[in-house]
Amino acid sequence: MKPSDFQKRNEKLVQEMNNDEQLEELTKSWFERASSYEYDYHFQWLGRPIIQHPQDIIAMQEIIWDIKPDLIIETGVARGGSTVFYASMMELLDNSGEVIGIEIDLKDHNKKALENHPLRNRFQVIEGSSTNEEVVAEVTRLAEDAETVLVALDSHHSHDHVLQEIDLYSPLVTKGSYLVVFDGIVEEMPPEFSESRPWGPGNNPKTAVKEFLQDTDRFEIDQETENKLLISVAPSGYLKCIMNNE
Repeated sequence: MKPSDFQKRNEKLVQEMNNDEQLEELTKSWFERASSYEYDYHFQWLGRPIIQHPQDIIAMQEIIWDIKPDLIIETGVARGGSTVFYASMMELLDNSGEVIGIEIDLKDHNKKALENHPLRNRFQVIEGSSTNEEVVAEVTRLAEDAETVLVALDSHHSHDHVLQEIDLYSPLVTKGSYLVVFDGIVEEMPPEFSESRPWGPGNNPKTAVKEFLQDTDRFEIDQETENKLLISVAPSGYLKCIMNNE
């Protein structure tokens, strides 16, 4: 089968898959059941807990390989797995790319593990709030010479915080690259899954993205990526930048 025919066949099957209401219900049921066991906490990337769904890891790999960013900005480092994942992609791209992670509460054991990681030369972690004026200024300065900038938001998941992050960091995203907003799945989960959190249905990353998209023409939802995943913590969160920032 020729590559073009293979691609067309995949596109057809993805479309059919997204029209399958029974599969949609099964996926939703599986997601909720697996989430009760903290499913996304059970994976590592090169030795560090990544706290992410494998499907979203694959999606990010595809995007990074395709656009080949020379700078990835990540809010919410946690235990460092996603930072190391992005760094490993930079290493595979074999460019001079770097990852900037921002974390408000970097535990000593995580900090030590990241400092000693073999890919340490590919990333740096800025400790502080992602919305802190000095942190934003430092990240903006570091992004000045980058040609292709990708931003991934995965810190505090309340509507107001995520919307503020979007407003602060989306201007750094370059045309053709992505702003990825994780954990919009909160909007689609039963309220009890976030009852102990300062976010929940009606107050989460997906609602922030919805508000943001009402006031911008620079970004659009990458429906192709979302459609083929089925299982994702970032519904409506893969935002492709379609025009330059003026």
